[in-house]
Amino acid sequence: MLIRFRGNDFANLLSSYSFGSHYLYSSSVAPASGPTHILVKYLVDSLGFSKEEAASTSSKVTSCKTLKNPDLVLNFLKETGLDKTQMKTIVSRVPKLLFRDVSKTLKPKFQCLMDLGLSGADLASVIAKDSQIVDRGLDTHLRPTIDCLRRILGSDENVVKALKRFPWLLTFRAHHIMETNLLLLKNCGLPDERIRKLALRNPSYLAQNPERIRGLLNRVENDFLVPRDSPSFLYGFQVLSSQSRSKLDSKFGIFKSFGWSDDDVLQMFQKLPFCVALSEARIQKALNLFMKECGFEIAYLVSHPAILCFSLGKRVVPRMQVLKILDEKKVERRRLDLYYVLSLTEAKFIDYFVLPYKDQLPDLYEQLKKIVAP
Repeated sequence: MLIRFRGNDFANLLSSYSFGSHYLYSSSVAPASGPTHILVKYLVDSLGFSKEEAASTSSKVTSCKTLKNPDLVLNFLKETGLDKTQMKTIVSRVPKLLFRDVSKTLKPKFQCLMDLGLSGADLASVIAKDSQIVDRGLDTHLRPTIDCLRRILGSDENVVKALKRFPWLLTFRAHHIMETNLLLLKNCGLPDERIRKLALRNPSYLAQNPERIRGLLNRVENDFLVPRDSPSFLYGFQVLSSQSRSKLDSKFGIFKSFGWSDDDVLQMFQKLPFCVALSEARIQKALNLFMKECGFEIAYLVSHPAILCFSLGKRVVPRMQVLKILDEKKVERRRLDLYYVLSLTEAKFIDYFVLPYKDQLPDLYEQLKKIVAP
């Protein structure tokens, strides 16, 4: 299908777009008082806290009768290879760490994480982001959870990548929940590699209630009629996982307000589930542009759903504007299907529709160069 334009409304629409483009601390904390006031000076002297930072951190400690244990903890952290900045990061987020038993609690748990491959700033960051790590049982929780993550993600390297982004994986619930969800996905015929990619992208899918996961998988297959062996099956699962039923109904209602039938929406979902992950405003704008302003038919959009997902301001409208200018100047240009035009890389689009006319339309060339400038 070639690009068609209707009326003056589209010109007005084009003119509205341009070519170019777990813990909070108060800054005013009262000085610490009572048993913890000795900790304020300790943090200032040992780790370089400001008085305000030290007061804020100390206020989270209920008692501090002696500084013997904090000394042992800081010496241990130093021995593990952490520098002062990294130790300060951990202590400011998890001040209770200073009062944990080094030999019975901290050393074995830190060693477990270091054996996995976490060290230095990464180790400090993971513990600082989720303080519950130091309170979880080593043999009852941490090690079984790490073993489970190894089975899901395939390697220690991948487990480290996941923990750096999602430290809560070590503390959220019992590890058997992930095991159950992993089995549900495998029973749907999803290969290990696809499950691994899903978990690395967003492991929260595996941390949800297994009954919810089972229900979502059934909806993809039975309500949306996406076969288990379809490349869209996993994407459909991801989309449904992120959308409430009421939100989906609202989005489907937008499509229907433009004349789409239930079958049209269903076919679009089967081809590209991500279309219904777009915001309601985005869907409304895209349908208004393509159907009301450009006059495209439902059947074309259903068969080319990716068009709805392209950025309107950065890709769709600027490219349409270029083609409109070329047509108004009556220059010879490539006649390509809209989907193909929008799918081109920026550099290829420039090669096809701008560079050949840089002498005839120098202003167009200069404006479009800015879009692909490094």
